[in-house]
Amino acid sequence: MADYLPHTDDEVEAMLAFLGLTSLDDLFAHIPAAVRLAAGAMGLPEGRSEPDVADEFAQFTRANRATASQLVCFAGGGAYDHEVPSVVRALASRSEFVTAYTPYQPEVAQGVLQALFEYQTLVSRLSGLPVANASLYDGATALVEALNLAGGATHRSTMVVSAGVHPHWRAVVRTFARGTGHRVVEAPLVDGVTDWSGADVDEAAAVVVAYPNYLGVIEDMAAARANATRLGGLFVVAGDPVAAGVLRTAGGWGADVFVGEGQPFGTALSFGGPYLGLFAVASEHVRRLPGRIVGETVDTNGRRAFVTTLRAREQDIRREKATSNVCTNQTLMAVTAAIQLGWLGTAGLRQVAVASATGAHALFDALTAVEGVTPLVTAPFFREFAIRLPRPADEVIATMASDGILAGLSVAALTGGPDLSVEGDPSNVLLVAVTERRTQLELDAYVDALRKAVR
Repeated sequence: MADYLPHTDDEVEAMLAFLGLTSLDDLFAHIPAAVRLAAGAMGLPEGRSEPDVADEFAQFTRANRATASQLVCFAGGGAYDHEVPSVVRALASRSEFVTAYTPYQPEVAQGVLQALFEYQTLVSRLSGLPVANASLYDGATALVEALNLAGGATHRSTMVVSAGVHPHWRAVVRTFARGTGHRVVEAPLVDGVTDWSGADVDEAAAVVVAYPNYLGVIEDMAAARANATRLGGLFVVAGDPVAAGVLRTAGGWGADVFVGEGQPFGTALSFGGPYLGLFAVASEHVRRLPGRIVGETVDTNGRRAFVTTLRAREQDIRREKATSNVCTNQTLMAVTAAIQLGWLGTAGLRQVAVASATGAHALFDALTAVEGVTPLVTAPFFREFAIRLPRPADEVIATMASDGILAGLSVAALTGGPDLSVEGDPSNVLLVAVTERRTQLELDAYVDALRKAVR
């Protein structure tokens, strides 16, 4: 073991003498021999310098291909390659935002609080609901908090969740339910649209629908709302916020709670995070809202001021009254989203949504004209769609990557196997997304590359 100690032999001997020991084996004699690791047993190489280690790890990172810069990205499934204007990057990277921390002393963080207040206002407008919080960790955990809110509001434990909700979000919900004792019932999809009759329950705390669902399909929101009313549960909408540029808001459909993933608004793909959880509610549920809300008031001199208010976590109120244990928010991503939305404005958001939808429908038509490629479903979609291929989707994705195109996502990889959202074998189902960044040349190149990949 002396080989691994950063000391000279004289120092080791001095240490042993001070301890009254004669060898290193005596030093470790209290450890059972069966669990002791002999010197050299791990086969570790000799130590290396810091620059050498950094160079080796740099070689590993070069094996990654960044989708936004090295591949033309047609992947979606909750994270999208949208345009991030330089003004958004410049403003969001200012030190007062990048270094912002939890505003425990709101009076000295007025700038950050005002930015969060504007963010809340924008999320409220996107959702069509009157109250939004200062953000949560991501879309999946926002959905968990929505179900937690619904359970507390109704004193029920059954949650009816559409199979059109992203498979990863549903997995997070199931994990949450194992700890809380909630019962999660999934309603299957039929031709891409939720079949609420497939969820055999008499009452529910919440009915959750994705809008659009993870296959890109625009759900029958009136049917979803009616099912929530029938079961006496809160109507929870897990929405794509970009869709608000062209579709009726969740609040317009009578939603009690809106949750969503805010990554499309200024946050890079970043290999999966950190992202941004959107959360808004109807007024009657404001006191169960997780996280924190930034409110507007006036100071003693009558000047506009901002404060944190209605915090529901147990650190701020009596434990028995707490409705959530969420104790922070995604300030930087929330401020970035506010800057992006402020830059776009209502007309700009609509342009992004229209361009994405137009490109997606044009690509869908071109791809389904390729021999052997068929639509997974026939229901209307927004900017994402699923197609069946004559080959496994994973193989097609790998082949097209060599042509510089990230073809999409394997539905089998997303679902982890058979799922109520896909009829039949999902292994040859490819999920394709289009954003406003994709040009006609890129759409044409995708069609040509896919045609070669499925031969």
